[in-house]
Amino acid sequence: MIERLAVIGVGLIGGSLARALRAVDAVGEVIGCGRSIKNLELARELGVIDDYCADPGDAVADADMVFIAVPLGAIAGVFAGIQGRLPARAVVTDGGSVKGSVIADAQRVFGAAPSWLVPGHPIAGTEHSGVGASFPELYQNRRVILTPVAETDPNAVARVRAMWEQAGSEVTEMSVAHHDEVLAATSHLPHMLAFGLVDALARMQSNDEIFRYAAGGFRDFTRIASSSPEMWRDICIANADALSGMLARFGDEMNDLSKTIRSADADALLAIFERARAARERYVDGLESSAVGPGP
Repeated sequence: MIERLAVIGVGLIGGSLARALRAVDAVGEVIGCGRSIKNLELARELGVIDDYCADPGDAVADADMVFIAVPLGAIAGVFAGIQGRLPARAVVTDGGSVKGSVIADAQRVFGAAPSWLVPGHPIAGTEHSGVGASFPELYQNRRVILTPVAETDPNAVARVRAMWEQAGSEVTEMSVAHHDEVLAATSHLPHMLAFGLVDALARMQSNDEIFRYAAGGFRDFTRIASSSPEMWRDICIANADALSGMLARFGDEMNDLSKTIRSADADALLAIFERARAARERYVDGLESSAVGPGP
């Protein structure tokens, strides 16, 4: 049982965790913290949090669990704000999708990765943002990746694992570097493709007609381009090496596909499409039909 949970960044991710823990009576009091008082007031009205404050140090002062759910570019500021304010029993985790950035911020602020910090990443979300979009089932049957480092206290890892399991998630662990490589391919790259495609079409002279005749496939593929621009700016900067490498590799693949189409090589095209369909059915559709899905 978490006696007092401090959620720093009460939006879709932070708000949904609070709702999920409340739904199973796994938390006593929830304190929210963020930049928007209007959003925090809404969170209290919705019953997501019990109270709020604007200072991260005040928010964590009596907490035994802290969840940081702010954009990656703001995490260092949160670390600085809570420095010296945490109770001895407190454990801190986060929801950032680039773990190398979180560890680097912790090292800059604290001098080393603190034993009470358990870097984490819930593989769940929607294209919507804000506490009004939060819901308690967001983490049901979704994966959460924890990336503890050598300095991390195993007891802190166990407590964070238990929290996410109570929220309905399957928890796995991997190294920081491996996490960032995997997410560059499976999450960050698809978002870049969606953003890039919509932006490229919007800048074409006939963009009104293009979007007027866009069908369901286009809407489905580009849905994630409605995600937070600020969040994705920070993710790109934080995971620049892995993501730029994946984009370059994908660019080579697209150039090869363009040449194959231009040469009207029907056999090669059929082989590509059959290979891709088989891979999706094996790896993606198979995961979605299992107990734990991959998340948006």
